[in-house]
Parts: sequence; C-alpha cells; structure tokens
Amino acid sequence: MTLPKNTVLLKIYLGESDCWENMPLYEFIIRKARETGLAGATLLRGSMGFGTSHRIHTAKILDLSTDLPVVVEMVDVEDRIYKFAEEIRPLLKGSLVTLENVRVLYHSP
Repeated sequence: MTLPKNTVLLKIYLGESDCWENMPLYEFIIRKARETGLAGATLLRGSMGFGTSHRIHTAKILDLSTDLPVVVEMVDVEDRIYKFAEEIRPLLKGSLVTLENVRVLYHSP
C-alpha cells in the first residue's frame, strides 16, 4: 500500500495499564488497526506524564509508576482513520485522541 501525500495522523494517549479483553489496550488497538488494514501503527512509551487526574506517572526509580503514558500513532487517509476511530471509540474512556493533517514525504513497503 502506498500512501498519498495528504494523510492524517491519529494519536491515542493511554495509560500503560489500560486493558481490554485481558490484553493491554494499546496492543488491542494496534492489532485491530492491522486487521482493519490501516497503513501502520506505532506505540510510543513515555517516561513521564500526567492526564486528567493530574497525577504524575514517572519511570524515576524513587517514584516508579505502574501506569506510564503510552501513545499509539496511526497514519492513513482521512476516511479510513475516522472509520477506525469511531469503531474503537467505546474503548477509549479516559483517553485523549487527536488528529492532525500530515504530508507523507516518503513511504515504501
């Protein structure tokens, strides 16, 4: 699959301990994105962050958190991303989801 130059980037901000059907939610989302045929998905792990609770989650030894921040990023054409986002929306309680227009400079299989 070759992506057109004008695509969108979907970012889903989660906690590492968020789960769905006995697996990490980020793993479920990435597997679902692959099943759906999206162009690709990446998991980014954060070493520190906070969300709506304003509780700091950190990987520092003295304050080690069991719920570090993670971000799942996906790039594809707008209509496919919107359709996918609507499918997984019920799973995303307490999550932040953003969408950006991006321009693909290079993509090859």
